[in-house]
Amino acid sequence: MKQTTRLWMGIYILLLCLTACGQKQIPLVYNHENTANSYSRLDMLPMDELPEIYTLPDPFAWADGSGKSTSFKDWERHRSEIIQQLQHYELGIKPVVSKDSIEAVLTDDTLRVTVHEKGESLVLVAPIKYPEGDGPFPAVIGIGFPTGSLPTELFDTRGIAQIAFDFSQVMSHTQTRGSEPINRLYPEHTAIGAYSAWPWGVSRLIDGLEIIGKKSNIDLSHLAITGCSFAGKMALYAGAFDERIALTIAQEPGGGGVDAWRVSETLGHVETLGNTSRAWFLESMFQFAGENVSRLPVDHHELAALVAPRALLVLGNTDYEWLAEESNYVSCQAARMVWKVFGIEDRMGFSIQGGHQHCALPESQYPEVEAFIDKFLLGKQEVNTSVTKAEIFRDVDYLKWMPWAE
Repeated sequence: MKQTTRLWMGIYILLLCLTACGQKQIPLVYNHENTANSYSRLDMLPMDELPEIYTLPDPFAWADGSGKSTSFKDWERHRSEIIQQLQHYELGIKPVVSKDSIEAVLTDDTLRVTVHEKGESLVLVAPIKYPEGDGPFPAVIGIGFPTGSLPTELFDTRGIAQIAFDFSQVMSHTQTRGSEPINRLYPEHTAIGAYSAWPWGVSRLIDGLEIIGKKSNIDLSHLAITGCSFAGKMALYAGAFDERIALTIAQEPGGGGVDAWRVSETLGHVETLGNTSRAWFLESMFQFAGENVSRLPVDHHELAALVAPRALLVLGNTDYEWLAEESNYVSCQAARMVWKVFGIEDRMGFSIQGGHQHCALPESQYPEVEAFIDKFLLGKQEVNTSVTKAEIFRDVDYLKWMPWAE
């Protein structure tokens, strides 16, 4: 009996070790903007030749229909295919920039990045709020404000630097196509949506920090980004497209963010594909409105999954019908399957609840945000980040949307 018990204990410890070793082999962050940019371009079909997919597309299936792979070694290629499809059908290309065309200086705690292209230049200015101490410090990039719409004390008390991203320096909230700052650099890409342009700007700030190096006093292996509502979508796209961001916190992003277009189409007065801002996406995306949404080869559970294997926390608010939180919930469950398959589901969490104003984080959600900050910016690996809170949707059959997960 004792020998049997010892045998089972040995097997249990071995399994724990294998799980831990597997997680250690999967990076928490990368030192390149996009490790998946070397793959060949996909052949993109016109809408009327695309197959109808009524459930959420399988994030592990190959775009050419040749099968699927759930191996982590193939995730880079999956990311490439998902990014290409999103940018072709929804967003437009996020331009690639050479570091040789960028200048960066840090003066009086203000980062100034200048991007040169085709004889034109674009300047990004971002103030940095440093904590006390010697550093280098982990940092959060907040959309519009130093910590986005999250309470500053969550970062102040933890010694985290705060960088405010002024997105209007790249493109206005309601762009005039061809007349935005980024259009001077890339006149061939005047059709791009804001959710391709704004993440481009975030990436250039990170480039600037890399160019400045140690003098920035920022720990580049522990960067976060956050924003709320349309800025929550912006944070999500930035985190999805730039693998140097270790933690993405998307607060109440609504339609066009984590929400799955297909699921939202079945709900009430919500932000569907045909009922979102045209300034944020390609004009051509709107051919997929209504019943044509089933012809999109991707959906936004795959957008969220692009953050994998890095950390993602999604926050929702059920008090606002427009946000389509049931769609957010289903999409979060589908996206989390990717982290789960890789054995790192503690890196993706969601917390969806009501009882508070839009973009006003209630104290009841502080623990979730604090846990993700502590674990993925401060390296406290013992912190529990297995967060899947959405009590109001406990009876929703999300698996019906993902037959590939059964």
